[in-house]
Amino acid sequence: MTTNNSIAASAYPSSAIGQNDHISALKFITCGSVDDGKSTLIGRLLVDSKAVLQDHLAGVQRGGETDLALLTDGLSAEREQGITIDVAYRYFATETRKFIIGDAPGHEQYTRNMVTAASSADAAVVLVDATKLDWKNPELALLPQTRRHSLLAHLLRVHSLVFAVNKLDAVDDPALAWKHIQGALAAFAQAAGIAVRATVPVSALKGWNVVDAHAGWCGYDGPTLLQVLEVLPNTPADTALAPAFPVQWVEKFSSSSDTSQGRRIFWGRVAAGSFAPGTAVQIFPSGQLATVAQVLDHARRPKDVPAGTSAGIILDREVDVSRGDWILAAPTAAATPAEDDFGDTPAAVPAWPASRELNTTIAWMDDEPLVAGRVYWALHGHRWVKAKVKAVVHKLNINTLAEESATQLDPNAIGHVQLVLQEAIPAATFSKARVLGSLILVDTASHKTAGAVLIN
Repeated sequence: MTTNNSIAASAYPSSAIGQNDHISALKFITCGSVDDGKSTLIGRLLVDSKAVLQDHLAGVQRGGETDLALLTDGLSAEREQGITIDVAYRYFATETRKFIIGDAPGHEQYTRNMVTAASSADAAVVLVDATKLDWKNPELALLPQTRRHSLLAHLLRVHSLVFAVNKLDAVDDPALAWKHIQGALAAFAQAAGIAVRATVPVSALKGWNVVDAHAGWCGYDGPTLLQVLEVLPNTPADTALAPAFPVQWVEKFSSSSDTSQGRRIFWGRVAAGSFAPGTAVQIFPSGQLATVAQVLDHARRPKDVPAGTSAGIILDREVDVSRGDWILAAPTAAATPAEDDFGDTPAAVPAWPASRELNTTIAWMDDEPLVAGRVYWALHGHRWVKAKVKAVVHKLNINTLAEESATQLDPNAIGHVQLVLQEAIPAATFSKARVLGSLILVDTASHKTAGAVLIN
């Protein structure tokens, strides 16, 4: 676990963040339990970093005082009830970096919204409300949503996790509360195998240690939350892997008289590796082989395009490719058999082997429980296939982190599930490749998103 004082020393490369451009922008979410102060924290970041205009600030008055939470609670139902229902995104910048903030709901029934926000985030700030905990107890228990959101961020490969202990100004002994809560968070993170970048004591209401330091408070002299965020790295793209590209849209330009290459552009976002002219590829599921003739960036300029970037790919010949197909690295040649070996020539090894049976971790978000035998639509890249639940292996107890036997997954539960697909897909483990290792399950009747699937 990274110490509080060492996070500032592990500075993000100045060449990357000094430009203050969209490449270095940090996308992070705030999450945690209900009323932990997530919206207020974001409001404090916006106000103290001078990202809010005076007329906007005047419009978030409640009872004659500024209500920072109203800066992100944009829905009328959120303002009426004083809760966050959907993810609200806000933008601000400092002298060294740009930020995109997602305010995730804390209620258990809106866990699906938190999963959506975390799936594309570089970092997660998990807020912990000191007033809700038995802070006088060295062996205090954390709130279930604190555990759940931390585990979900970890499962979704959110690159950096930061704990912010809020409302310490509202307890009788802030230093003692900070000591016990910090210890409980460290023990939880170690047991769960979660790497924590920093743990910071804050008061979102008063602004202590959010943007401006409150020296010596709680015995803490580390960086402020904003200083921690300014040096966090962006999530690295899966550029070191074999190329993989899910086709999202096919553009035809058949009026072109150039017959030296294909006359269609396949658009999408590179999932893994990098594409350049001359890359040997194979189309999935047809298995046809081709060579990349040209690669265009989002502005239609010829350019090599790495993972995480939108691209248009033109092949060297006309190949039947549709939305939902994959353009993958061509299989590698098998070892050449000896001259006196009369056995069959070994088949080429695919860069991304296809599979129909998957062992997965599922964050279940539907109101109906997940049970064996149910059939759902599964979306992998831009390809839809039918998926049947073969077995629910076990569920994760978010309080003890124990794997418990189970026959179903209830709403907002997390567990290991075996799936069988109607057709094979080029699957990979989520720990290896984010895009190829993830699916979503959709109810075939209601068409609601039912679960977030990570391939083990």
